[in-house]
Amino acid sequence: MMDGSMIVGIVMAILVITVVAKTAVITPQQSAFVIENLGKYNRTLHAGFHILIPFLEKVAYRHSLKEIAVDIAEQICITKDNVQVGVDGVLYLQVLNPERASYGITDYIFAISQLAQTTLRSEIGKIVLDRTFEERGAINSNVVQELDLASDPWGVKVLRYEIKNINPPVDVLSAMEKQMRAEREKRAVVLTSEGERDAKINEAEGEKQRVIKESEAVKEQQINEAEGEASAILAVATATAEGLRSVATAVKEEGGRDAMQLRIAEDYMRQFGNLAKEANTLVVPANLSDVSSMIALATNIVKNTDK
Repeated sequence: MMDGSMIVGIVMAILVITVVAKTAVITPQQSAFVIENLGKYNRTLHAGFHILIPFLEKVAYRHSLKEIAVDIAEQICITKDNVQVGVDGVLYLQVLNPERASYGITDYIFAISQLAQTTLRSEIGKIVLDRTFEERGAINSNVVQELDLASDPWGVKVLRYEIKNINPPVDVLSAMEKQMRAEREKRAVVLTSEGERDAKINEAEGEKQRVIKESEAVKEQQINEAEGEASAILAVATATAEGLRSVATAVKEEGGRDAMQLRIAEDYMRQFGNLAKEANTLVVPANLSDVSSMIALATNIVKNTDK
């Protein structure tokens, strides 16, 4: 049977444990505890070990300073062209001031969620259905801007808002699919026609270039042939002139005239003999002195040339 001193000791031990449990507080990392002294805000405790005044101070609120993701339930929004769409999203926020988050509003998560839904309905109502899928970034930015202004007195920072799904009615989805299919078919037809047009243009351009090249080739050929004929004529004329100059020079030398007369006589007789071989009828000159006459004529020409 315990005596009175042992009972007192046990009571004192229980009392000490109770006091220590009430006064010793360990705040985790990225957390904040709001301390009240006799029901009034006293201070905010951050990460670490802290001692409270027994029976006077207590931890009134506990806040996480980490970024919080809040799911925004799907709601029906009406677009500018009076189409109902179901839209849901996710909201990211963070407590920056634990004191204002404790005393500025009762439940900041609920308040911000409701405000996000109303703001989203307002933003969706400003645009038509087709643009809701394109303007997600702008809608998200506008919602964050409005929520950040509203939540600043609560000590909460709204970091971002993301739309997860936009669900139009079934009949609207069917109409949109038909429209998209028609647009794709239209683009296909346009691309096909443009391809055929480009092909015809390329063929015409190729034919044009071919005709031009052929005409240039013909032109070059004619020029080359003309230049060749001119060169041949010039060469023949030059050779003839050189021959004539050589003959004239030879005639001027001693015995040249006699040789010229002999050569003329030989040519005359050769040509007369060829005529007799080729023709059945032989024409005899009326005057056999024609050979002498031709020789005399050639001699006179040489004389005139010398003069």
